[in-house]
Amino acid sequence: MDVLIIGGTGLISTGITRQLVQDGHGVTCYTRGESDPRVPESVEFIEGDRYDDEHMAETAREEEPDAVIDMVCYGPDAAESAVEAFAGHTDQYIFCSTVDVYYRPPENNPVTEDAQRHDEEHFVSEYGQNKTECEDIFMEAAAEGAFETTVIRPWHTYGEGGAINHTFGSDTYYISRIEAGEPVVVQGDGSALWGPCHRDDVAVAFANAVGNEDAYGEAYHVTGDQSFTWDQYHQRVAEALDAPEPELVHIPTDVLLEVAPEKTDFLRDHFQYATVFDNSKAKRDLDFEHTISWEEGVARTVAWLKENDGLQGAHEGVGAFEDDLIDAWRDSVAELSDSLN
Repeated sequence: MDVLIIGGTGLISTGITRQLVQDGHGVTCYTRGESDPRVPESVEFIEGDRYDDEHMAETAREEEPDAVIDMVCYGPDAAESAVEAFAGHTDQYIFCSTVDVYYRPPENNPVTEDAQRHDEEHFVSEYGQNKTECEDIFMEAAAEGAFETTVIRPWHTYGEGGAINHTFGSDTYYISRIEAGEPVVVQGDGSALWGPCHRDDVAVAFANAVGNEDAYGEAYHVTGDQSFTWDQYHQRVAEALDAPEPELVHIPTDVLLEVAPEKTDFLRDHFQYATVFDNSKAKRDLDFEHTISWEEGVARTVAWLKENDGLQGAHEGVGAFEDDLIDAWRDSVAELSDSLN
């Protein structure tokens, strides 16, 4: 089949592009041409801006792809323009959404695809709200006969070309701290659950959705099956890198949000919630399978970063802030202990 990927060279979409080619599909990537593509030579490229509605519509008319995979739609205006461009010009529209469409903390774990999503009363983040509205626009377009719609909701997807997330985001100084045995901050008591999934496993689910009639009109979780605590997360990063046992400094989440609001967006919107997502539907319809362990994926990701000079020093950037924060936290705990004893 002929597949048009809006994006195609980002972290997840590079994996999707490679998987589609491996499966024998013809692949065209619609990109701004600003990223160095790491995809097979058979992939064709169309240079264009995702938000250039006229050029997008022209591309839809000229290409008439069997399926579109949209990796860079983040708001309802972009979704509406995509529907206008591709209605009648493709058979299937696969939208990359996110588990952030769900209101959290969830009512029940594991979370299934019919769980409470964002609405005006249940709201966690603007990003999640926007993705929710996009889902509804694409599903409504399918109901009106524009094309078939499939929605895929990844969670924490990582891999070569990206970094390893931590309490303060994705700055790579964290890896240097782990390797050097420097202390790292962990939100709360470190017992909340998290489930990363390597982009190559996520890519298989996207590729298997193409032309799959079972996936028409459906939404799927494509998330890690290995759920572990944040303490275990950091410990396994250290094991994967053959680093010392990490010194984990636990600081309450509300304290971190208060003292570092500009450095804790990820923590506020994502990391503070203990959630587990049910992948059984994607396993059934998309042959989704978690094959790459966290330890293997970490080793591969860090090796890529080192090959591409992507690591910051342990005390650079936010790393220097983390040093100061740890010192201040320990001083405050010691002062409180002295005052009570």
